[in-house]
Amino acid sequence: MAADHNGALPAHPERATLEGKNKILGFWLFLGGEVVLFGTLFATYIALRNSVPEGDPTASHLFNLGTVGLSTFILLTSSLTSVFAMMAMHKQKIKPLLAWLAVTVLLGLSFLGLEIYEFAEYIHEGHTFTKNAFSTSFYTLVGFHGGHVLFGVLWITLLIIQGMKKGLTVVTAPKFYVASLYWHFIDVVWVFIFTVVYLMGKVG
Repeated sequence: MAADHNGALPAHPERATLEGKNKILGFWLFLGGEVVLFGTLFATYIALRNSVPEGDPTASHLFNLGTVGLSTFILLTSSLTSVFAMMAMHKQKIKPLLAWLAVTVLLGLSFLGLEIYEFAEYIHEGHTFTKNAFSTSFYTLVGFHGGHVLFGVLWITLLIIQGMKKGLTVVTAPKFYVASLYWHFIDVVWVFIFTVVYLMGKVG
């Protein structure tokens, strides 16, 4: 179903066509696989987080909850801006949609910048990727999530460019919607990382 004779889109343009519905269904299946991957990395980290030889820096020594808390606030705020983007999409307002997505991208880049700074501080403390089992499992889990954030930033940036060229249609709407779902997913994963890795690391 396309826009009506007045040019108006359906109330939920992301589901207006069979192709759009299939994209959303396929994406939920993809997220199922992602949950399994992250679940494996979480299980590995939990099993190895105390595998620190005497003299090596531990989680309680390394982690700075101030920096990580700021990163968490930024990423959760980006999830809110992506919600505002979807609200604008359902109101068929392309400019606010693209503006909120641009803010989401900027917040994602800020998160990545803080994560790079955090990793640099850890390396300075001697917490390198191959230092011990704890460090390897930590960088693998958190770095894997960071890679997902970077992918999301690039994906949404490309969608913003496409939206500027083609506008909001029943073809582009599912793409915006699926990208928003993906962004919420990586935000939820970060909440688990913040709890399991950083908070548990601080309290032991």
